[in-house]
Amino acid sequence: MTAGHRLVPILLVISTVMLAASPYVIDAAPYESTMGLVQRIFYFHVPNAMLMMVASTTCGVASLLYLMRRRPTSDFVALASAELAVVLGTITLLTGPLWARKAWGIWWDWDPRLTSTLIMWMIFSAYLLLRRFGGAGSEVLSAAVGLFGAVLTPFVYWSVDMLKSLHPKTTVVATLPRPLAIPMIWCLIAFICFYIAVLILRVRLESTRATLERTYLLLED
Repeated sequence: MTAGHRLVPILLVISTVMLAASPYVIDAAPYESTMGLVQRIFYFHVPNAMLMMVASTTCGVASLLYLMRRRPTSDFVALASAELAVVLGTITLLTGPLWARKAWGIWWDWDPRLTSTLIMWMIFSAYLLLRRFGGAGSEVLSAAVGLFGAVLTPFVYWSVDMLKSLHPKTTVVATLPRPLAIPMIWCLIAFICFYIAVLILRVRLESTRATLERTYLLLED
């Protein structure tokens, strides 16, 4: 067992404990003056959005490495990251409107951040569909899709600063008062631990699947 695999149980325990304790940590934080209770969605929405961008960037980098060197491990990392980008993006796109309904008075607005996030989510969903139904050579085509999705990530992040947007600016996290920053950082660390653990497990699972598939083909021959 590698060091990364030995780390997985530790990370899962840490994330489980921290996420279980997160309601109490959040409850200790003061209420935001304008949005009240619904603002507490922020503590789950923002970490998921951050990690969605980390996952998309990781997929893009791994896809580029795969296109350059054709190493299977890079492809496994790209696939696992694309799956996580879709899962985290789904959570982000579900929690965002719950917050927006109170903050903006509507569930959805074609705001630059919201629209670009939806497009990026659709790109990585297309990546997974291509991997599932693309047949032979889909690894190369999906790597190009993953790279394109990653290129969109900086625009998703800076769109609120570059364009007129209802969404809070990128400085919102850095300017949080300490009582509000503590639960956000707590949840972010918990989700980071969970993200790393799932990424390692998913890469290992895909590697095992590829090995079994090669073995099966050899036995057929």
